[in-house]
Amino acid sequence: MDTQALAANEFKAVSRDVWMHRDAMFRRGLLKLLAIKDSDIRLLTLGQSGDAVDKGLHAGGAFSAIVPLVSLYYGGFLRLDVADPTRRGQDMFTLSKGHAVASLASIYAELGYFDEKVLRGSRSHKSILNGHPGPVLPGIQIATGPMGQGIGVAQGFAISGKRSPQFDSYCLVGDGELQEGSCWEAVMYAAQHNLDNFCVLVDRNNGQLDIHDRMLFPMPPLEEVFRSFGWNTHNVDAMQYDGVVGALNAFRFGARNGRPTVILCNTKKGFGAFSDFFNKHKVTVTDALLAQELQLQKQRRASRVEELLAFLDELSASGDGEVIRDLLLNEAERMHLKAGRSSEGNLFDSVIGPVLTRRVPKRDKKIHYEPSALPKLDRNKSYSAAEIVTAAMKVFARDQRVVSVDSDLASTSGLEAGVGGADQSRALNVGVAEANMMLISEAYAALGYNTWCSTFCPFFNWQVMRRVAVGQQERLEAIAERDGWLSEGHGLDITFLATAANFETRTNGATHMGNDDASTFDAVAHLKIIDVSCPQQMLSIMKWIMEGNRGLVYLRVMRTGSAVLYGGDYEFEFGKGYELRRSDSDRAIVISSGRGVHEALKAAEICAEKGVKIAVVDMPSIDEDLMIELYRRGLPILFAEQNNGFLWENFLKVLYRHRGDTDTAGLGRVSTINTLDKQGNEQFIHSATYEELIEIFGLTPDGIAGAVQKVLGS
Repeated sequence: MDTQALAANEFKAVSRDVWMHRDAMFRRGLLKLLAIKDSDIRLLTLGQSGDAVDKGLHAGGAFSAIVPLVSLYYGGFLRLDVADPTRRGQDMFTLSKGHAVASLASIYAELGYFDEKVLRGSRSHKSILNGHPGPVLPGIQIATGPMGQGIGVAQGFAISGKRSPQFDSYCLVGDGELQEGSCWEAVMYAAQHNLDNFCVLVDRNNGQLDIHDRMLFPMPPLEEVFRSFGWNTHNVDAMQYDGVVGALNAFRFGARNGRPTVILCNTKKGFGAFSDFFNKHKVTVTDALLAQELQLQKQRRASRVEELLAFLDELSASGDGEVIRDLLLNEAERMHLKAGRSSEGNLFDSVIGPVLTRRVPKRDKKIHYEPSALPKLDRNKSYSAAEIVTAAMKVFARDQRVVSVDSDLASTSGLEAGVGGADQSRALNVGVAEANMMLISEAYAALGYNTWCSTFCPFFNWQVMRRVAVGQQERLEAIAERDGWLSEGHGLDITFLATAANFETRTNGATHMGNDDASTFDAVAHLKIIDVSCPQQMLSIMKWIMEGNRGLVYLRVMRTGSAVLYGGDYEFEFGKGYELRRSDSDRAIVISSGRGVHEALKAAEICAEKGVKIAVVDMPSIDEDLMIELYRRGLPILFAEQNNGFLWENFLKVLYRHRGDTDTAGLGRVSTINTLDKQGNEQFIHSATYEELIEIFGLTPDGIAGAVQKVLGS
């Protein structure tokens, strides 16, 4: 900490040499205080293993992370609002190396984010302190654990932090984590976009899970690598506090030069533990070893307190040391150290709490816009999804809380042109880096934005999607809990705009074809999957999303233009299907989604010409009630889908759930046309035109009509 800012008036008349001497003495005392905090956090971290449900501790990485974490949280660098960790404008911290959660939880308990009792019984089903951090724990913004993702979210925080109110974003990553490619997507983007409010600390402990004392393969010289990407670099010894504090001081209080900062914290797994037992990735600690380690850690702390007391006596004996002594005592209180004697007769006892974090204020997530400014669609014309998105976003994005992130496919989504038409600083493009696209989107959503990100259906990263959904679940749990720290409006609102769904990619071939994505992502909890069939439906869905609190939406859209099926008064509801064609004399029902609905309607016309009436149902999202109601009509049902049978799979699940009150004997009158092979196995689709594809898979209007007639004839 710079004493010039704290005591400028005191030192006006002294010479430069005296000034520098006093500053050096203050820094010496500050480092001694940090050493005591080091012991406090190690004791709290060790204590968690004593009554954890599995007696376990991710010891190696948790201990090596303590010097960087203590430096950051107790060195006077972070501007935090512990009472409301969601208030905009405060600094953000992301623990990308989620295995170090025990150390961070110890700090958070002491600072007052939650009660010290939370540290007991960790990793049990009843505990909110898991093996990795997540938003169920007060003060934690995202769920981390899968490696290489937290740094991308922290970078997203930094992007937002360049806008008003401005703030800094800090992140702690592991060196093993840097083997993940997604890390370097963020590293490249951060430097190219001048995120000089972004500071990454690398816990360079030279170990991994399988081999704790070396890397599985040699890492490149990280200092040179980061510098080559355009970063400010600091290479410090993180087995003491001088270097880490100095590097953080340079970032926090030095001049900004348009470059992000990385601090390479050189240490080793388990650093600070007495027994080498704690050097491994995760350990199960016996009571005897825990008692031994706690005793030695307490002895080390007592020695550090004695060193500080001797130093304070030295200051008291000097002619001008009283000012520095008083400043250090103030620093001790800020660091949750009791400067006076306690009931046990000890100086500088650790002060844990009190709990300061309260349930945060509600967030208004509704996007405000002028409805009359939205595009009016002509039912005699065709429109592409990108056209609708661009035109509508130029209206919606006038609200500052709308953000879009593309990954070098902005022309297929329409997002960048739309949001950029209102504010180009909120229309981001990360290039060919889909994981980074999703991570930046999560950061904005965590800050309360209505966030849209887009790429081709098969390009969304499943690993990122799943972790984002885990964080969403924990947020919903924290909102629902009676004593949870989050309130209404603090869920994630992210729309994953999945372009070129079903057969829409056409001649690009199997790797780009979206015939399996819906079934794949259907396994991700809390993800709302929607398959759009109509431009007017698309516009209505966008209006529905802009109401706010819609959560994670996977929105599959057509790439080329299509006819308008719905009128201007159409209102989308999630979980609702729509009967576009129905009569009392219907002899069969065809259910579809996306462009398949258009082919089904044409098939109904062919059947009608032959005197056979069929109902056509557009099911953009799973409507359980309608599925059961259609089944109970007793008519043959045909699922005609340009994918691996997403609706069909869900129909079987729905029917199974209703097996107690619905006769399943009629399942034989339900048939399918989709992209599964003849044996019903999943497959990918060869390159072809749309016309070829619907012909090959029997999904032309004639093919669908023929399938209906075949069912009726049998």
